[in-house]
Amino acid sequence: MEAIVLAGGMGARLAARLKGIPKPMAPVAGRPFLEILLRQLRRAGCTRVVLSVGHLHTVIQHRFGASFHGMAVDYAVENQPLGTGGAIRLALAQAMEPSVLVLNGDTFLDADYAAMMRFHAHCGAPVTLAVVRRHDVGRYGSVRMQDGRVLAFEEKGHAGSAPGWISAGAYVLARNLEWPPALPQKFSIEFDFFVPEVARLRPAAFPVEGYFLDIGIPEDYDRAQTELARFIP
Repeated sequence: MEAIVLAGGMGARLAARLKGIPKPMAPVAGRPFLEILLRQLRRAGCTRVVLSVGHLHTVIQHRFGASFHGMAVDYAVENQPLGTGGAIRLALAQAMEPSVLVLNGDTFLDADYAAMMRFHAHCGAPVTLAVVRRHDVGRYGSVRMQDGRVLAFEEKGHAGSAPGWISAGAYVLARNLEWPPALPQKFSIEFDFFVPEVARLRPAAFPVEGYFLDIGIPEDYDRAQTELARFIP
């Protein structure tokens, strides 16, 4: 099992809390947030992770080096911001397995990632998205599904303040994913790839009932200090 973690974000909305460290290294319940994700991956059976890094990347490299509790750690370094899509495409070039789990470095999802990998292999789609239910999808944008496949994405703000399914920021991607030739070097994986390519990709949807939290805004970062403690062994 192989994973990519997007850990190159600037963390502008948390700048006052970060004090010279990259957002994925923000302390949560006494540990860097990225360490919580790596521990989760290790428990799931992941044997190798590629950290997609950019802003203040040396802080991350010095902290984790080449391995974490026996899990090999490699780095895909952005020389300039590439967006989530560009960062994933760069990191996928280092992948060795046919399918790779991809996580956002500022989002925690209590999911069975080994089961998600098995689900992806069984359904045969080039892309699988973890989806979670929210009481209000307006902040995130919603995912419209049918028969276990994603049909469409509704933009945040346009989806309305109603319950529904959202993308949880965890994906399984085929290593040899076919990228549209017109894509720029910098692009968003969801808005510039998943949305316009949804009919071709027909992504599989992996429903997750577990806890979900994005630490990208100060209020949720504060919540993480207590709520994520139960997930730290």
